[in-house]
Amino acid sequence: MKRHLLLFLCMISISVFSQELIDSTNVALIDTAITEMQHSGIVLNVCDTPNDDGTSITIKWDINDSLKGYLMDIHRIHGECDTAIALDMNPEKGIHTDNMVHGGTNYMYYALFKKDDIVKKTDNSLPVKAIGQWFNKERFDSFIVLLLIAGAFAWFIYLAKKGKSFYIRKIAGLDAVEEAVGRSTEMGKPIMYLLGIGYVTDIPTIAGLTILGRVAKKAAEYDTRIMVPSYDPVVMTTAQEVVKEAFTEAGRPDAYRKEDTMYITQDQFGYAAGVDGMMMREKPGAIFLQGLFFAESLILAETGYSIGAIQIAGTTETAQLPFFVAACDYTLIGEEMMAASVYLEREPLMLGSIVAEDLIKIIIVFVLIIGFILGLLGHGFKIGFFTDMFEWLVRII
Repeated sequence: MKRHLLLFLCMISISVFSQELIDSTNVALIDTAITEMQHSGIVLNVCDTPNDDGTSITIKWDINDSLKGYLMDIHRIHGECDTAIALDMNPEKGIHTDNMVHGGTNYMYYALFKKDDIVKKTDNSLPVKAIGQWFNKERFDSFIVLLLIAGAFAWFIYLAKKGKSFYIRKIAGLDAVEEAVGRSTEMGKPIMYLLGIGYVTDIPTIAGLTILGRVAKKAAEYDTRIMVPSYDPVVMTTAQEVVKEAFTEAGRPDAYRKEDTMYITQDQFGYAAGVDGMMMREKPGAIFLQGLFFAESLILAETGYSIGAIQIAGTTETAQLPFFVAACDYTLIGEEMMAASVYLEREPLMLGSIVAEDLIKIIIVFVLIIGFILGLLGHGFKIGFFTDMFEWLVRII
């Protein structure tokens, strides 16, 4: 019994001594950690990021020689939350942007510099909040360019409304519209107008609908049938309204035939096959291909050529233009389609816009030439003045 009691007391003594040893070790570790958490001697410069929308804060610092070889963590303090926003950074970077803040809220920051078992901490920064700016001063050059472009448009539109006459070069394909419609009338054959396989939201399709209005009006004046086989139901409905309005403006609403503007199919080559069949049966005297065309372009143009129709084509798809040039009598290339409405109607608002666009294109070409020269002299021949001029030009563009 005494032996058991003595053994029990020894076990208690050993456990108490062990616990005291562990506690003293923990205290030593804690003391060591506290002594290692030294001040780095670096002050964080924290400020609202300029020229932004109020969702970022910029942290800057200058590193001294004693911290070379350290890794850096940046912490954000908001209320009771301490969040690490950047880990194991190279402190020589000298700047970091915190893009995860909310505008109008105060934040504080501090940094930890770590190397092996050594940790150095900066003091907490003063509170700072992100504020959005109304105007980005870095984009002031772009603002000036925008004002110049808007001013050019406003000026030329004003001159056009005052009756000033502007020169627009002749577009042979549009001048031939009356010739094509007249040829179909003399031959007693219908006109076929194809808007391609685009949708009503596509710019080439919209341009094609504009030209369709002019062609349909001429067809109504000459009492000639016009057929518009369509790829898309919405384009078909829009084309029906365009043709109907054109016949009404020409004073021939009774000659309008809704069934001549029909829907074929939304299968690309099914549409091409259906239109080719109509060409072979109806033998139109004139065919207009104005819109968005792809691989079916040559199929349609070659069929029209085989029946002897006069063909006027136009598209913005550069890969299809060679086929139209080879198989059609006239081809509207690229922006000639976009200028068609201005060319045909001479409406002042649109005329002024076209003239302003051409002027801006000339300026852009001139700027590209200047940029090439500055880049060659600055970066090619390493001339500092021209390098600065080139960088300024790039920033504006």
